[in-house]
Amino acid sequence: MAGAAPIPIPILILTSLLPAAATPCGALRPDNSTAAKLLGTWLYVAGAAQFPRHLLEMLLIDHGYLHVEPGASEQELPITQSVAVGDQCLTNNSTYMEITTGSTTAVKEAETRQTVGTLMDLSSEDVLLIRYQLQRERTYSGLYLYARNLSVSRAQREEFETQAKCLGLSEEGIVYAPWRRELCQTEEVEKGNSPWMEPTAAVTASPPPGTRTLQGTGN
Repeated sequence: MAGAAPIPIPILILTSLLPAAATPCGALRPDNSTAAKLLGTWLYVAGAAQFPRHLLEMLLIDHGYLHVEPGASEQELPITQSVAVGDQCLTNNSTYMEITTGSTTAVKEAETRQTVGTLMDLSSEDVLLIRYQLQRERTYSGLYLYARNLSVSRAQREEFETQAKCLGLSEEGIVYAPWRRELCQTEEVEKGNSPWMEPTAAVTASPPPGTRTLQGTGN
């Protein structure tokens, strides 16, 4: 993935947390319980991208994880991302979540503290939606969907697709991770001891032709 246009390590728009109906295109408004709900390992389910190169990169990824760890405070949670590309498991631990109660939850680069993502509002605590924006000749948007397990319901998939449409992403720009094999193990993600990865179009890959649902459990 070297040389790929860095994707603000998916401008994480997490869609977890609120069991109530979500606001289309709305950012997640954190409260005092948000940090605890975000901790742990999330499995990559699907992504959507407008930028052509990022869409191509998504097709190369078989599966992935996002691991959120406790930080020095509840306002800053370190992130380790891991994706399987070809016969390699690549990781990146250069970002963290910054939680501002009553405002937003942003994903930032640890070194520059630049915002690269934002958590988005979804109706289930078991799914996480990540949004990014890439500035080139125009602004390109993208979304990443994570879940606690791969048993994502039709309603949750439809909600993700509705959010994508709300942000101007086409149905053709959505790809689901096939999870054909498991190169990346949960233990590697938590330790962050795999080879370093450029923050590119994170964890996605296309399903078999004509299929728009998950093809494996990966668990």
